[in-house]
Amino acid sequence: MCRWIAYRGEMTALEHYVTEPSHSLISQSIHALESTASVNGDGFGLGWYGTHPEPGLYREIRPAWSDDNLRYLCRHLQSHLFFAHVRAATGTPITRPNCHPFACGQWMFMHNGFVGSWNRLRRQVEALIPDKLYPSRIGTTDSEAMFLAMMGAGMDDPVAAAETTLMRLTALVNQNDPADRMRFTAALSNGRDLYAFRYAVNDRANTLYYRESEKNNIVVVSEPLDNEPGNWLSVPENHVLVALAGARARILPLLHRHQQAAE
Repeated sequence: MCRWIAYRGEMTALEHYVTEPSHSLISQSIHALESTASVNGDGFGLGWYGTHPEPGLYREIRPAWSDDNLRYLCRHLQSHLFFAHVRAATGTPITRPNCHPFACGQWMFMHNGFVGSWNRLRRQVEALIPDKLYPSRIGTTDSEAMFLAMMGAGMDDPVAAAETTLMRLTALVNQNDPADRMRFTAALSNGRDLYAFRYAVNDRANTLYYRESEKNNIVVVSEPLDNEPGNWLSVPENHVLVALAGARARILPLLHRHQQAAE
C-alpha cells in the first residue's frame, strides 16, 4: 500500500514534512511501519498550490529515495497546501501518469488503497466518469478513475460527491459472491480546503492520522512522521476529516446521511 502526506496551513517549505522528519515520507518509502508493503518504490509525486488556481505537479517513476531532485525541490518549494505520495503499485504499470497526486482543474487527489479485482471491474468503474471528464483520464489506475468519478458526481459538496461515488463502488465490489474488497484512504483539495477519507468494504481500512496546531495548521498522514504517536490522532474507519480554510478540522461519519435516508 502507498504512503502519503497532506498539509494545509501557513506557508511552509515542503521539506519540513516530506524529507526532514525522523520518519519522513522518504523513510516510509524504504521502510513503512503500518503498511502491508514496507517498501513503496513504484514512483512518487508532489502536488502543491501557489499563485495559480491549478496545482503544480512533479511526478516520477523512480523510487523517492533515489531522486536527488526531490530533496532540492522540497527545500525550495513553499506552499500553504500540498500533497506528497510514494507509491506501491497494485497491478497497474509504473508510469508517470499513474503516479499520484492527480489533478483536474483546481482539484487535486491522491489515494492509498484499491478497488477489488481491478482488471474485472475497470470498465464498470470507468463508466462512472462523465464523457466531458473522460479526456482527463490519462493513466490506468483505479485511483484516477475514482477521482474523476467523484468529480462527475458534482464538487459543490465534495463529501457528498465522495459518498455518492463510494456507494456506487461498494455496490460494484459486492455484486459477486464472494464479494471483492475495497480500500479508500484518500486526500482531496481545491487549494483552500482539505478533505481526507478513510473507508473500506469487506476489509480493514488503511491507517490515517492527523495533527493540528492552534493556528489551524493541519498535517494528515498515512503513518506518524516521528516517534511520538501520542501527538497524532487516528481518523476512525468510515469517516472523513474536513478542514475548511480558516477553520478547525472536523471528523464526520461517511455515508451517515444515506444510511439515515434508507432507514
